[in-house]
Amino acid sequence: MPVAIITGASKGLGRALGAALAERGWDLVLDARTAGALKEAAAELSAYGTRVEALVGDVTDAGHRAELVAAARGLGGVDLLVNNASALGAEPLVRLEGLPLEGLRRALEVNVVAPLGLVQEALPLLRASGVGAVIDVSSDAAAEAYGTWGGYGASKAALDQLSAVLAVEEPGLRVWAVDPGDMATDLYAAAVPDDDDPRPTPAGVVPAFLRLLDERPASGRYGAPSLLEGR
Repeated sequence: MPVAIITGASKGLGRALGAALAERGWDLVLDARTAGALKEAAAELSAYGTRVEALVGDVTDAGHRAELVAAARGLGGVDLLVNNASALGAEPLVRLEGLPLEGLRRALEVNVVAPLGLVQEALPLLRASGVGAVIDVSSDAAAEAYGTWGGYGASKAALDQLSAVLAVEEPGLRVWAVDPGDMATDLYAAAVPDDDDPRPTPAGVVPAFLRLLDERPASGRYGAPSLLEGR
């Protein structure tokens, strides 16, 4: 069975994508910082009959990243790495003049440094897979200038660039930076708590990610709305 590592997998997009892959028979290595939520997610996904390894920890910890890859190796390898865990830098989001520099450092560590560290750790197994793929969850804030989204957007823009360079350096892999769009998640609610507009659920966005896995288009940056529309 194929094996995926998904970070930030206890809720939101990570959990929804994990459920979709489990339904397809994928074995999973799940990461999150909250033990209770991760245990619940693992139990739910194990019900599909797939093997699930759930490791509590912080992706900024090199030792934790090594444990994630070791767990995947124990399941047979790594066919897909999903860098989904994210940090905003400030909750709620604030203008750059008030952005705590420590918060920006946290966003960069979680959204840029940790994904690269996990790629480095998993790269031999991704290469050996023959169908290895990396999905880096991005944001439209990486490409557009939105007030208060500067720190988070800068970190996602850096992640996009790392994805693009990795694709050039590793032509045997598929490397997709994916903007899922605004979703009804705890992360979005923390970013903009006063926004009452309805947003798509993570489960509603997952088919865009599955299309990438099914069709394996060229490495690059993709938007979930376009993938869902079939463009």
